[in-house]
Amino acid sequence: MTLVEVVVAVAILGMISLLLYGAFDALSRGKKGEAMRAERARQGREAMARIVREMSSSYLSMHQPLSVALLSNRTAFVGETSTYSRVDFTAFAHRRLSRDSPESDQAEIGYYVARDPAKDDKVDLVRREQTPIDYEPKQGGVSSVLVEDIESFTIRYLDPISTQWLENWNTSQVSGQPNRLPFEVHVKLVLKGVGNLQPLEFETKFMMQMTAPLSFALPR
Repeated sequence: MTLVEVVVAVAILGMISLLLYGAFDALSRGKKGEAMRAERARQGREAMARIVREMSSSYLSMHQPLSVALLSNRTAFVGETSTYSRVDFTAFAHRRLSRDSPESDQAEIGYYVARDPAKDDKVDLVRREQTPIDYEPKQGGVSSVLVEDIESFTIRYLDPISTQWLENWNTSQVSGQPNRLPFEVHVKLVLKGVGNLQPLEFETKFMMQMTAPLSFALPR
């Protein structure tokens, strides 16, 4: 073989190697992107499942001490919507993480959107839980990020009396919906897409398990 033939063979081998590398690199990037998209979809599905499970177990209670001075907690369901929706409620949704711990299943839970302190253009869906329940239904407890980098979070409530879908619900105000829960709830969560992909939308509608407050002392 002459030197020219060797150079031509090496050049052809280099071109083939470059083409093979490009094909495998594109396949690897596609696989990584699909894995990220699948992970985002899993986060959205799990977040929606948790919201439905916990919000559908919301409850109100009419059982209060006779003396106002002894009042240390109250049940409530407060839903507000501005740029994003926020909801705070009491529910039978607390999970005990330690065996035989003296804890009940009652908890004060909230879902709201908060801006990421590390990135100004990033907002996350946050879950708050306070146990035992206290007198302030929108404060206290431990907050943790449920889903990162969301685009929108909206909740609507079906009023069984007016048969209208409302963006706000407040059981603690006379001007709101005192001592009654919505009949049905509509939740929509939109996550920002991975890379240049389209946003991921998750939407569901579910019925509340209890709409009237607990009052065992009153006759049925």
